[in-house]
Amino acid sequence: MPKPWKLVATEPLASVRVFRIRGDWAVSPRTGEVSRFTILEGREWVNVVPLTDEGGLVMVRQYRHGAREVTLEIPGGIVDDGESPARTAARELREETGHRARSIVPLGWCWPNPATQTNRLHSFLALGCRRVGRVQPDEREDLEPVVVPFERIPSMVARGELRHALVLAALALFHARDAAPPGARRRRSSR
Repeated sequence: MPKPWKLVATEPLASVRVFRIRGDWAVSPRTGEVSRFTILEGREWVNVVPLTDEGGLVMVRQYRHGAREVTLEIPGGIVDDGESPARTAARELREETGHRARSIVPLGWCWPNPATQTNRLHSFLALGCRRVGRVQPDEREDLEPVVVPFERIPSMVARGELRHALVLAALALFHARDAAPPGARRRRSSR
């Protein structure tokens, strides 16, 4: 079974808007060799699976510079200092879609990329979402909220219409909880 590597040195390399970058040197317990790793230290992130009482998934179309494409995804963002992930989920839902939820339930968390990043992504289920105002994008966002019938999501994933890995992770956590949106529960036939 693999064992943790022993950290022998670390140094800051750079600080950018979303991450601090550091270099770590660690010793392999298997070979005894020292290797250098580039690590991104970041704040915690959240994303939200927002459902309406009618069975819709509130999503966001936005331009993503890394992909240089407009993507369809769920709301999310960075946890601010002193803010809980649940509070961030409610704030991001309101800012990016103009919606509020009746309740917000944690779905779990995952490492976005444990090979190079230190932060976690917290996913939440927002129930009873309803539009309460306008979108409030920050200076780096251009957003369009859309409500998609939840029953269309599996086919959209299969067709490659949803490609944001963190969105797919949140949907997987949602599915793992064996939850179904209100109005979209299927009756199971008895045999």
